[in-house]
Amino acid sequence: MKILVLNSGSSSIKFKLYDVDAQNDQFSALCEGQADRIGIEGSNITLKVAADDSKEKQYGDLANHKVAIDRILHMLMDGEKAVLSSLEELAGVGHRVVHGGEDFTASALITDEVIDAIDRNAVLAPLHNPPNLMGIKAMAALLPDMPQVAVFDTAVHQTMPKKAYMYALPRAQYETYKIRKYGFHGTSHGYVAQKAAEQLGKPLEDLKIITCHLGNGGSLAAFMNGQSVDTTMGFTPLDGIIMGTRSGTIDPYVPLYIQETQELNPAQVSTMMNKQGGLLAISGKSDMRDNVQGAKEGDEGCRLAIEMFCYSIQKFIGSYIAVMNGVDAIVFTAGVGENNAMLRTTIMENFTFMGVEMDAAKNDANETLISTAASTVAVLKIHTNEELVIALDTFGLISGK
Repeated sequence: MKILVLNSGSSSIKFKLYDVDAQNDQFSALCEGQADRIGIEGSNITLKVAADDSKEKQYGDLANHKVAIDRILHMLMDGEKAVLSSLEELAGVGHRVVHGGEDFTASALITDEVIDAIDRNAVLAPLHNPPNLMGIKAMAALLPDMPQVAVFDTAVHQTMPKKAYMYALPRAQYETYKIRKYGFHGTSHGYVAQKAAEQLGKPLEDLKIITCHLGNGGSLAAFMNGQSVDTTMGFTPLDGIIMGTRSGTIDPYVPLYIQETQELNPAQVSTMMNKQGGLLAISGKSDMRDNVQGAKEGDEGCRLAIEMFCYSIQKFIGSYIAVMNGVDAIVFTAGVGENNAMLRTTIMENFTFMGVEMDAAKNDANETLISTAASTVAVLKIHTNEELVIALDTFGLISGK
């Protein structure tokens, strides 16, 4: 049995194919790739086969998502590197969908009603839900009998209590316009929280865990009683910690003041806060690797960017410890969280007062458990795997498990 995972953007589609050993509950990646520049000159598809780490790149006119997905399906079956003998091997397709609003607390088999709900919530994620839907509709047109599953970034956080997700705004802003905290990166947060519990040999329901998804975009989440009880991203992914190009949490009057004093329109201010803010605004470099290198070379802007980044994370960790009345484990994941030992050390320095003790050798070696045996809180580095979560949910729903 094979499961195909698709992540459709406005001009790109990331994909990954899994082989499922249903009897032993084992999932192995056969290949992955990406269709780029869909609808743009110079479009191409890159496919990497897991068995021999080989890559293949094909150029062509990918006029739209349907053409791109059709080409991807043919690439999976073409030549000596074929990973599918026929499309009959494909049992289901899982799609990443960014925003499920309040309609979805879990992944869902795609029906006309589910498509309508995704479309209805597009107003909350106008850059993401519409292209996600393009992928879903293109696959339905190509393989109308193929079971499809939507896996929502927001679903994990639908367990937050009202005191965590409501804003202190007039009630109509929530009831009519659905303005509330939703949170994102849910597949990643839920996955690494469960993996941390397994690593510690305890049920997730018995642990208080803070997960730190730190990439170019980043967010934290607090898990208690097996559920997400708070997260840093809010109504949009702009809220929370400082990110590569996003400002993170600021005084809510600042964008209004900028509009009033600099004669900028809302779209211009949105661009400033989403694409010109964050690390980029502080140091001129949006990639944390460039900031670390710059700081080593004495660049004060890079040093400040790192300090502000770590400080913003420390504040949220501290607040979530208060929310849960304690913490058993703190987990780092995603590109920055998984690969930068120095930043993990810096962030955890402010929690020695409560008995957190890092194991420098294990941290530098990028091991999974990076705190000492004497540490009162376990600190872990866990590789996130959002595609696997989508594959797992897809298999579970189409197989009835």
